Amino acid sequence: MSSAFPKPGIVEDPRALLLHYLDFYRGVIADRVAGLSADQLQHSRVPSGWSPAGLVNHLVHVERRWLDWGFCGEDVPDPWRDRADRRSWVSPTLTGAGLRTLLLERGQATRALVERHGLGERAKVGGRFTDPTDVPDLQGILFHLVQEYARHAGHLDIVREILDAEHDDS
Repeated sequence: MSSAFPKPGIVEDPRALLLHYLDFYRGVIADRVAGLSADQLQHSRVPSGWSPAGLVNHLVHVERRWLDWGFCGEDVPDPWRDRADRRSWVSPTLTGAGLRTLLLERGQATRALVERHGLGERAKVGGRFTDPTDVPDLQGILFHLVQEYARHAGHLDIVREILDAEHDDS
């Protein structure tokens, strides 16, 4: 996972740039859950009900849905299994290190898939996409994943700030 924030510039290799952003945000997410206790990982501090472990699990499944089930059209059993209900996500009982491993493994799978396909290649019909006139290309999917990670990294930044403040007050 990358620790340097990608800087804007001339984009000579969009594939590398998109993968770099995904690696960067996976690293941000992994850093925010590092050192949290089991209680902090499993319990929500926000009205919507998600926990830090649930957010990590959600992001791993988002990549799975968009790439394996969506882009590749693979048969993915229970593609929405990260949802506990309409407001929260399933929280696996893993340590911060275990959650980091999930992120790393998904990142490796994503990188391998992206390196086998062209950015302009369109998703397969079947799986997530059933209308042949409405299937995105790989580049569009990767842009979506970058924004998904960025948005949730911001959410987790706020939760981590709350958790750190609670710890400092005790």
